Amino acid sequence: MALAADARGPAAGPDLRVIRVAAFSALKPPVAGVLLLIGSTALLPGPALARTCPEHFAGGTLPTLTNPRLSADTTLLCYKAFAVLYSGLSRTPLYAAEHLTAARVEAARRIDRVDAFHEEAGVPEAARADLADYAGSGWDRGHMAPSGDMPSPSAQAESFTLANIVPQNPDLNRQLWAGIESSVRALAVERGDLFVVTGPLFEGTSVQSLRGRVLIPTRLFKAVYDANRGEAGVYLARNAAPGEAWEAISLDQLAGLGGIVAFPDLPDSVRRRTMALPEPRRDDHAGGPRSRREPGFLDWLAAELRRAARRAWRDFLRSLF
Repeated sequence: MALAADARGPAAGPDLRVIRVAAFSALKPPVAGVLLLIGSTALLPGPALARTCPEHFAGGTLPTLTNPRLSADTTLLCYKAFAVLYSGLSRTPLYAAEHLTAARVEAARRIDRVDAFHEEAGVPEAARADLADYAGSGWDRGHMAPSGDMPSPSAQAESFTLANIVPQNPDLNRQLWAGIESSVRALAVERGDLFVVTGPLFEGTSVQSLRGRVLIPTRLFKAVYDANRGEAGVYLARNAAPGEAWEAISLDQLAGLGGIVAFPDLPDSVRRRTMALPEPRRDDHAGGPRSRREPGFLDWLAAELRRAARRAWRDFLRSLF
């Protein structure tokens, strides 16, 4: 996967770094009939080094996508405390990567959660998810890199970009998945540090979508690697109610299911074994209280007004030139 720096840079703040992996298409993503995201396992050219934010990846190496359909129309976005590979096809992240340390978790515990969901200016507008996609949908805006992992207010604010969000079943998001996130934080405190890769799976020949634009994952995964002990494992849960069932699988099993090799530099012996993952916790103490408010009509209206204003401003500028 050849990476080339985007000469234009993002329109967002100075801390966001963008690597364009493939050109975005202005077309809407296919939703039914032609979408088969896990059917191919032809290995793409070797693992790529993260040139702008290696600190977020184990060994500085990006996860490898073994399904060519997943690798089209993607952008690597580097933030203060995590990185995201964003897909213009699904209008979601394909994964979020973090280096989660004990010090970072302790810092995150001192920060109250402040919801600041926003559209990502670092990707082309045609490929961007927007707030209106989620408004009134009945789906939560689910973080892949959790806000509760963020060690500073500015890092937490960055985690609310829609480039880090997938449509998530409310029961799963607020119960089991919150417990998984909390358990991984506790494990990072116990072990000292972990590398974590979190993402969605889109399985089958068709998937649901929000407004025909944002694809809804069938399952979610959280891969955990302890470099000090040389062991790894993956939490896997269905994106559905009641949201209590989960399983632990190996990195190799994840690659077979989802077409992603989360930690490409690891030996086969580590990728084949599943570490003993802690049970999901029933509390969510890190990162402050979770917000239960999901977007409604006023959020949708505000998002539509912003989009109309952007179009009007763009048309005005074009009329001048």
